[in-house]
Amino acid sequence: MDIIAGMPFFRLEITKDGQEFSASQKAAIENSVRNSGAAQLTDLFVISHGWNNDSAEAQELYEELFANLAALMPGHAALRDRKFAVVGIFWPSKKFADNELIPSGGAASLDDGAHLSSLAVKRKLDSLKGTFDVPDEALLEHAKMLIDGIESEVTKQEEFVNIIRSLVPNAPTDAADDASDQLFAQEPRQLLAALSKPSFPAPARGGGGIALGIDEQAGGVASFEDFFTGIKAAAWRLLNYATYYQMKERAGVVSKVVNGVLGSVRNLRPDLRIHLIGHSFGARVVTAAVDGPTTIRPSSLSLLQGAFSHNGFSERFDGGKDGYFRKVVGQSKVAGPILATHTVNDKAVGIAYAIASRLSFDNANALGDENDIYGGIGRNGAVKMKSVELVKGTLLPASGVYRFVPRKVHNLRADAFIGNHSDVKGPQVAHAILSAVGIT
Repeated sequence: MDIIAGMPFFRLEITKDGQEFSASQKAAIENSVRNSGAAQLTDLFVISHGWNNDSAEAQELYEELFANLAALMPGHAALRDRKFAVVGIFWPSKKFADNELIPSGGAASLDDGAHLSSLAVKRKLDSLKGTFDVPDEALLEHAKMLIDGIESEVTKQEEFVNIIRSLVPNAPTDAADDASDQLFAQEPRQLLAALSKPSFPAPARGGGGIALGIDEQAGGVASFEDFFTGIKAAAWRLLNYATYYQMKERAGVVSKVVNGVLGSVRNLRPDLRIHLIGHSFGARVVTAAVDGPTTIRPSSLSLLQGAFSHNGFSERFDGGKDGYFRKVVGQSKVAGPILATHTVNDKAVGIAYAIASRLSFDNANALGDENDIYGGIGRNGAVKMKSVELVKGTLLPASGVYRFVPRKVHNLRADAFIGNHSDVKGPQVAHAILSAVGIT
C-alpha cells in the first residue's frame, strides 16, 4: 500500500488482454476492505486514466487531482468525519491528447487545400508501434512503404486500408457509438475518399492563405489537422480513428476486471461508499464496470472529458436504439449523482467523433456537436435524455455551490476551466467531485 495525498493508495494494474497484472494487488485491496470497519474506511475512490503513454502519466494525473481533493476536503462539512482510500487503475493505453492530432513534418502547401507530407504520415505510423492488440511492428513498417505514391496508386490505397483494418478487432462492441462498423463495411477507396475531406468546415482565409487557429464556427474543435485534404490526410485520419477504436475496445475489456474486483469489494463491505472517477477512455472503463454483470451500485460516478458517445445514456436516441450505457441510468445503477464535464475545447474527443461522421457519410454542417448523431460526451455532455434524468449545469469555481441530485446525470459545461482534453486535474474539477461525494 502507498499513500496519495494522505490517503491509502492501491494500484490495480490490468493487461491489454484483460488480466490482472498481479493477483497480490487485488488481494491487497480486498484485505484492506475486509479488515476495515466504518471507523477506518467509509469511502473508496476508484479512478481510471484514459489515453496515456505509461503509468507515470497516470500516476501524475492521480497525484495532482487527489492533492486538490485533499486540499478542498476541509471546506466540505459533510466529509469531515469520512475516511477515504483510493484505488488507481493502470492499463495500457496509447496517448491521444490534443497535440497528438496535429501532424508533425509539415505540409506540402497551406493553400488551395493543404496536402499532408509523406513524412508526417510515416512518423504517425512509427508512433503507433505497440498500440494494438496484435503484433503490429512489421505491419506498420509495411504500411510506411505504401505512403509514397499512395495518392495516385489505387493498389497502395487498398493495401494500406486492409493493413490498418487487420490491426483492430473486426466486431465492434458498439457500432452505434461511433460508426465503427463502417470501418469494415466500406470499400478501401470509398473509405479513404470519405476521410480525405477536412473534418470540420474550413476556417476563413486571410490575405495569404488559410488562417491558422481554432474555427469558432466549428465550436472551437477544429485544429491544424483539419486543414488537410487528400489521400494522405485520409490515411492520417484513419490512423487516428484506428487508435480511438482500439482503445475503446480495450477499455471494455479492462472494465470486466474492474467490475469483478469491485464486486468482491461490495460483497465484503455492503455499506462502503464507492466513488468512480474516469478520465477520457477511463470514463468508459468505469461506466462499463458499473454496467457489468456484478452489481456495484457506486455512490457517485464522475466522468471527466469522457470518450464515449453523447448518446450513451439515452433512450431510443435515433428513434429505435438505446445508448450503450442506457441501463446505468434507466436501472439506477448509480445510487448518487453522475457528473459529466464537457467542453468545446476538447479537440481529442471532438475530432474522433467528427471522423465517425465522415465514415458514416453524415455531412451535417456541425460535425461532432450536440446536433450530430456522432458526438462525444466529453465535448457535448449527455444528450437526448429525458428531462427528469438530466440537469444542465456549469463547472463552477472551487467556491461554488452545487445542487446535485441523486440518480441524475449532471452535465457540467467546463469551457472556462478545462482548456483541453487532459486538463482535468484542477481545483474546480476536484470541488465538483467532492460536492457529489458529499450528498451520498
